Amino acid sequence: MALPLYDSQPARRVPWVTYLLVAVNVVVFLLSPMAQVSGWYGEGRVRECKTDQYSYRYGAVPDELTSGEQRAMPPDVAGRCGDPTFRKTPWVSAFTSMFVHSGALHLLGNLVALFVVGMGVEDRLGRWRYLLSYLLFGLVAVYGFAYTSPHSSAPLIGASGAIAGVLGAYLVLNPRGRIVSLVPPVVVVRLPVWVVLGYWFVLQWLSLGDEESNVAYTAHIYGFAAGMLFGLLARRAGPSRGPISLSRG
Repeated sequence: MALPLYDSQPARRVPWVTYLLVAVNVVVFLLSPMAQVSGWYGEGRVRECKTDQYSYRYGAVPDELTSGEQRAMPPDVAGRCGDPTFRKTPWVSAFTSMFVHSGALHLLGNLVALFVVGMGVEDRLGRWRYLLSYLLFGLVAVYGFAYTSPHSSAPLIGASGAIAGVLGAYLVLNPRGRIVSLVPPVVVVRLPVWVVLGYWFVLQWLSLGDEESNVAYTAHIYGFAAGMLFGLLARRAGPSRGPISLSRG
């Protein structure tokens, strides 16, 4: 599988919003019980309970989003950790879930993808429109997943739905672009964007039936579709700012 590294074209301006999104995700992770540096959450079973409670507090639970009401945590979690002491507003968790990650690898994978394509989409859309579209893609991904699995009690966390939307927008706004990618073990090649992102999308689609995976492939597909639609609308709205350009991520 090819790992995107960066676009071969230099950036025209500083992508402050992309930097901000990366920084917020990193800071939130380091302050969460999922990070090993956050020793104030305790160790062993205490930390496991803090992690579960954190995920249910800030993660997007489909059953809560479709009903509009906070639900009790699953019996196995409540049995180990007790009843939750927090109150949450389900629709707010649709936003907070975009900034929660289960581990360092989960965070790194998402941020690499955001670096590779986010800078270029920001350059094309402008900072405010890019930020709002990023949040919109995340909401579409979260609610799309929720209404596909309305009775699920597993919290959805991670920025991948929003980033999938950025991938979709990038593909539409820069269909002739090329992405420098690493093909294991050590081969670096310059591939057309439609090859890299098309291959990624096909993998998401083929993985929909994988019941043993905890990856929300459905959310990725909803986010990607939302990004492509937004990209088409953005292209029709007026003249572009020139070709998308990115720096090394």
